Amino acid sequence: MRKLLFLFLFIPLFSFSQEKPTVHADTLIAFAKKHLGTKYRYAQCTPKEGFDCSGFVYYIFGHFNIKVPRASMDYENAGKIISIDSCRKGDVIVFTGTNIKKRAPGHVGIIVSNDKDGVIFIHSSSGHKRIGVILTNFTQSEYYHKRFIKVVRMEAVQ
Repeated sequence: MRKLLFLFLFIPLFSFSQEKPTVHADTLIAFAKKHLGTKYRYAQCTPKEGFDCSGFVYYIFGHFNIKVPRASMDYENAGKIISIDSCRKGDVIVFTGTNIKKRAPGHVGIIVSNDKDGVIFIHSSSGHKRIGVILTNFTQSEYYHKRFIKVVRMEAVQ
């Protein structure tokens, strides 16, 4: 009986709730930038092997124990939709694949900044001119404007 009483009195003092991991946007972006120049590699998500676009985003968030979709198509229903004008560091920017007529997610990146210079994002590109993890100015890119679908905010980024 004493053991039961002990359990009922003291167990509530311990918190069994697991806090969701969070990361400051500056920390997330600093870590992402460490991978600039890492090669593009289809279906990969490690710095050693290289990254595809969603593998890069998955790896960066995963480093901070934040779960995001592994495949770009799964960003269809991920996060909270934010207008491009309201985007901020750490938001995920979602584009179509190379076929802009198919308006489904096919490419993703992470917003680095949104200021007087425009919206800059970091991503792993498979483009012919610039391959691998690069920074791109969305505001100045007609190519990415045509492919733009949305920006989503992951609640774990502060």
